[in-house]
Amino acid sequence: MSFVPTTISNGRQESPLRFDKLPDWLAWQEDLHFTAIELGLDRCGKVAARMGLLKPDAKVISISGTNGKGSSAAMLDAILRRSGYKVGTYTSPHLVDYNERICVNGNQATDEQLCHSFNRIDQAREEISLTYFEFGTLAALDIFRHSDLDVIILEVGLGGRLDAVNILDADVALVVTIGLDHEKWLGYTRESIGREKAGIFRKNRPAVCSDLSAPVTIANCARETGAALYQAGLDFTCTINENTWTWRHADKVYEDLPKPSVNNNKQVQNAAGVLMVLTALADELPVSMATIKACLRDFRLPGRFQIMPGEIPCILDVAHNPQAVSALVENVKKIPRLGETHLVTGMLKDKNHAVVFEQLSEIADHWYVADLHVDRAASIKELIGALSGVLSKYEEAGNIRQFQTVRDALISAESAACVGDRIIVTGSFIAVGAAIDYLSNH
Repeated sequence: MSFVPTTISNGRQESPLRFDKLPDWLAWQEDLHFTAIELGLDRCGKVAARMGLLKPDAKVISISGTNGKGSSAAMLDAILRRSGYKVGTYTSPHLVDYNERICVNGNQATDEQLCHSFNRIDQAREEISLTYFEFGTLAALDIFRHSDLDVIILEVGLGGRLDAVNILDADVALVVTIGLDHEKWLGYTRESIGREKAGIFRKNRPAVCSDLSAPVTIANCARETGAALYQAGLDFTCTINENTWTWRHADKVYEDLPKPSVNNNKQVQNAAGVLMVLTALADELPVSMATIKACLRDFRLPGRFQIMPGEIPCILDVAHNPQAVSALVENVKKIPRLGETHLVTGMLKDKNHAVVFEQLSEIADHWYVADLHVDRAASIKELIGALSGVLSKYEEAGNIRQFQTVRDALISAESAACVGDRIIVTGSFIAVGAAIDYLSNH
């Protein structure tokens, strides 16, 4: 890769790249900070200030919550881009390629863009140590600054109040559903987690919550912050019909809306929050009902109850916490089947494996447990132990098989399955990403 000198915010010329290949940058970032996760805004905020990233010209939409962030971000991105606006979107984690995390007008950041952005961050940080996620967040803001955008959509990584994304003040904040996940960092109740997620609210700015049973801490935080809260079920509602749905807010009624997913009504809940965000921005970023309907009708997001058709269909779902797995089980039960269900899974170590496996046992006949080969992954021994404990109650422990990779597990499931059976891959973004990689080249 050739190096083209540029200047950074302090006027210095950008130095030659530390690395000229993206995998080398990412590997270096993984070991730079003393811990993979350290919440807090100070380090990232200081570097962002040095780089002039804290006050973008574009409108900022920040999205926090437990489940539905990526879907909500994708819907907003699609509707706003189809309306003619220039949009930057930052999401995490990725499924297959790191570049998925940062998109400008629907196009993923290139390796070259990321390498040069990482280099500018490396120069600006000087003595400050940054985590892998903080590097990615700063890279997104840096790339967006050079892209002349109308809107920036930011998905919070973990929590909200102390997440790196929260260094920016959101013009509109969206909190999606709240469930138990990342309890070590966020607390062990929905109330404590809700308070952390609502940390993205700002005074006198709209805050939207699409959780129909939101913990009271969401409203409490809005009052304390002075944010203007619009809450699902109170300030806006959605009514699901057989093939369409209706959205209401004050005197606005949107009828005959297409479902974003025919197999997953939870996406309607996400879409309802999205429409409230767009309503809050309507004076500055108007969109048409025709555009909204077209984007909802066309909505597809990899790994969110994604059904790969065939004689043996494969369902891909990134569900990795009890709330998301409950929705997965509910959706699977709606789909008729003739044969058996082969479930491929791999999970991270900080998840509630026993609860998740108990839920999945309602739909799984055969289990294929895989190693994810990342530092945060639960070992096969841990997963097999938790799963065996669950299945021993049903005397089904003999249906468990273990594999060194998700690819090997999926190949085995395909080989064992018969016409009429189905395969499900779930438990983490990493497991589903590996399945997508395999299936796309299979």
